[in-house]
Amino acid sequence: MLLNDTEGVLEMTSKYVTYTRVSTAKQGRSGLGLQAQDRDIRLYLENYSEIPYEIIGAFSDVMSGGVDHRPELIKAIDLAKQSRATLLVAKLDRLSRKVAYIAALMDDPKLSLRVAQFPNADKFQLHIYAALAEQERDFISMRTKAALADAKANGKKLGGMHDATMKRNEVVKANAKARADTVIGIVKPLRDAGESLRAIAGHLGRAGVVTPRGGHWSASQVQRVLDYNAG
Repeated sequence: MLLNDTEGVLEMTSKYVTYTRVSTAKQGRSGLGLQAQDRDIRLYLENYSEIPYEIIGAFSDVMSGGVDHRPELIKAIDLAKQSRATLLVAKLDRLSRKVAYIAALMDDPKLSLRVAQFPNADKFQLHIYAALAEQERDFISMRTKAALADAKANGKKLGGMHDATMKRNEVVKANAKARADTVIGIVKPLRDAGESLRAIAGHLGRAGVVTPRGGHWSASQVQRVLDYNAG
């Protein structure tokens, strides 16, 4: 934080270091992914920075989020620490796709971190969101493999419609369980922390998590996830 003396009046200024990332060179050349991140960062600064701000550095990588040692990210972190500035990203997965890496950054006492997508989130909530995102990616991979296995099975000659229906039901049941096991990773810690069912539904929505049918979460659906896990 800087103190500027303007006409004898001390004015505090927040310092930010911004970081953006896209995974492929094609995304980097198009600029669309980076433009969207820059827009979200600008919206955060214009609406949630309570005092005048200054961007002292802007860094960007074109690399996978699975790679932790990205040169521009390392520069951004170093500058933020040295300048006592806040590292600002549009979304958590721009930092990394690994919970352990994000957790290490949040636990670093020398680093201040903000995420435009979750402007009011504290460290506990950001950690939960990161864990959920990782579990969601694992679920997507699992669901894809199950769908491929199902398609392969259905491509073979089956004994009859009854067999095909049973196979589909087994896949649907497995996907439902995988979804519940994924979502419980964010639902239970928030519930244990005293959050209401409606508040948890809101957290899921803001994290971009949809219900198994692709809809928005309600308090009753959150309760069903808790009941399913308890059973």
